[in-house]
Amino acid sequence: MKNLNHLAVIMDGNSRWAKNRNLPSKAGHKEGVKKARLAVEYALEKKISYLTLFAFSTENWLREELEVKDLISLFFDALEEQTPDLREQKVKLNFIGDISRFNKKLIKKIEKSKKLTEEYEPKLNLIIAASYGGKWDIINAVNKFYSDKNNKELNENSLEDYLETKNFPNPDLIIRSGGEQRLSNFYLWQSSYSELYFSKKLWPDFNEKDFENALEDFFGRKRKFGIETG
Repeated sequence: MKNLNHLAVIMDGNSRWAKNRNLPSKAGHKEGVKKARLAVEYALEKKISYLTLFAFSTENWLREELEVKDLISLFFDALEEQTPDLREQKVKLNFIGDISRFNKKLIKKIEKSKKLTEEYEPKLNLIIAASYGGKWDIINAVNKFYSDKNNKELNENSLEDYLETKNFPNPDLIIRSGGEQRLSNFYLWQSSYSELYFSKKLWPDFNEKDFENALEDFFGRKRKFGIETG
């Protein structure tokens, strides 16, 4: 049986879920946070070693000011409420993205949550992609590479040492909810041989059965990595 070591999720559809119910977008994002917790529980149950949740993209900064403010507020509240539970379950929190763009209060909370979940051997590495974009990640890595005076030649291996995900394996499976069938600037480099699974379910409606369907589909595929034919 093939191994599922790293699962990544593009949690799409929160705002549409709220709009369909004549609710403010914040209500949809609140439901989305609950399903993010379900994703963590599911990864622990299935003994998946790495889980990435695409929580806040570089493009999200372009949304209306109130919605951005609500997203940041919910992000802070989620860390405040869930870090103790993550510690209890031995989940290590990791963050990737241009965290410096957040306000000082949230940055401080991110650093505190990271530190609190570094004190044990993790059962799950939870990677939160926040203020993250695939293009940003690649450009940022190139700039870091050339700022290091010891570097001479840029190639695939040397660039990967400067990506935000340098300490993590590439995702085996990327799930996207919400009906769209694209990556939307997520893990552009890292997804070169990831399996992709698209669900029409809006993220707040996602449940354990939907995860089961995605994994069943994944384990039914033959991964070739561009080497095998036929």
